[in-house]
Amino acid sequence: MRKPRTFEDVIAKIERRIADDGLTVGDRLPGERQLAEELQVGRSSVREALRVLETLGVVSSQAGRGPDAGAVLTSRPESALADLLRLHLGTASLSLGEVISTRLMIEQWAVQHVDAPEGLEIMRAALEEMERASDARSFVDHDVTFHLGVALLSGNRLLAATMRALRQTIHAYSVAAVEAAGRTDVLMADHWRIYELVTARDGHGAAQAVADHLGHAYPSLAVPPSSDTPAP
Repeated sequence: MRKPRTFEDVIAKIERRIADDGLTVGDRLPGERQLAEELQVGRSSVREALRVLETLGVVSSQAGRGPDAGAVLTSRPESALADLLRLHLGTASLSLGEVISTRLMIEQWAVQHVDAPEGLEIMRAALEEMERASDARSFVDHDVTFHLGVALLSGNRLLAATMRALRQTIHAYSVAAVEAAGRTDVLMADHWRIYELVTARDGHGAAQAVADHLGHAYPSLAVPPSSDTPAP
């Protein structure tokens, strides 16, 4: 069986397609159905990847059919930045604690300084996919999307790129942790709580929920409680 592709894989393939085809700002990507067929993934995976790329400012989705179908390229993808961060994280012998502490700072800052509420759409869509996940890998794949959505709330694309690199670095560990736990109900409750508090614009409560969630997800680490996080 083909190994399930994460949404990062789909994003990487779309970015590669943009580069290989020499697309420039204003050019149109193939439609969602065509991309799904070319990449051999489900349309929901393509839709999820395009939603992230749109929030990052790489594409602009527009309704249409035939030659008018497909997202329009609005800027060149910054995949090189994420790749550079990922390479550094993979070779710097960083501890899991350092990675999680950085995630905590990014996510707490983002939920307390919401400037791009479209990140909520990504979080909500990821939650619905997580509810339907049939195995640990699928659950973690959509969990990654959820937390990228959290980072995107801030409107700061550098934070989002950093979060993407951080999550890719510990992806295998996250899958193993979910498999070992054998249940996802506590983590799902945490995710819904974060989403609901952000929706209610309760920044302090959402920051505490982020800390609580990371404490549940990584019980061997001493995750500090919430605080009014200064700018990262």
